[in-house]
Amino acid sequence: MPYIKTRDGTDIYVKDWGSGRPVILLHGWPLNADSWDAQAMALADAGFRAIAYDRRGFGRSGQPWSGYDYDTLADDLADVMKEAGADQDAAVIGFSMGGGEVARYMSRHDGRGVAAAGLIASVVPYMLKTEDNPDGTPQSTFDQIGDGILKDRAKFFRHTFTPQFYGVGYISHPVSDDVLDWSTALAMQAGLKPTLACAQAFSHTDFRPDLPAFRVPTLIVHGTGDQTVPIDASARAAAAGIGNSQLVEYDGAPHGLNVTHSDRLTQDLLTFLGR
Repeated sequence: MPYIKTRDGTDIYVKDWGSGRPVILLHGWPLNADSWDAQAMALADAGFRAIAYDRRGFGRSGQPWSGYDYDTLADDLADVMKEAGADQDAAVIGFSMGGGEVARYMSRHDGRGVAAAGLIASVVPYMLKTEDNPDGTPQSTFDQIGDGILKDRAKFFRHTFTPQFYGVGYISHPVSDDVLDWSTALAMQAGLKPTLACAQAFSHTDFRPDLPAFRVPTLIVHGTGDQTVPIDASARAAAAGIGNSQLVEYDGAPHGLNVTHSDRLTQDLLTFLGR
């Protein structure tokens, strides 16, 4: 494997490390599966089978013109699980945008084969600020993201998006400039159309109706200092709507906590999964 073909013929690049109980790792926007490497290696070393893949349109996967809605993305997850033989007793862990794929898979595919779920700095249940979601993010913020990408995508990711993603400021600098450069390089591997279409999907998809489909133990991890996906409209709301969930808040942590708090997140995942 490193590729599987989805039901609509899109090639998906898959990283498959270790053996044992499968743990499927879904990456955030606008990165790819490499962003999970530290956790994937630790999971494989601990006796799990860590499977991470590049979402369609990103990294080394195909870049079709369409299919960036969450129904199709959840179908891609189902196809990866089936083709990899990882559709029994699996844990599905979604970071940021990837949390939406987990939520939609649980409802659209009835959580088939999933024994545990994780939402890490996730966009679930609903990012957009509306009358019935007052803690959400204003539309103007997403408009600025789109404008920045269209004007100068590389500059936007390197100097605006990734610093906020990792909590870099005038005083705080929890990651090196090399990490910012690396993250920008991952982001630039994605196609322009997939980048914009997925931003529209994660910012406007309402996952609140999907929450009752979580009928397995669910770990929710989020930083209280996350400015990319603020915690009140995401993790805290998700925890309130998912019955068998455990919310772990990282005090002051930014969005990219899989890097800034890598060791802690790895340990929390291993503990949750029973190691």
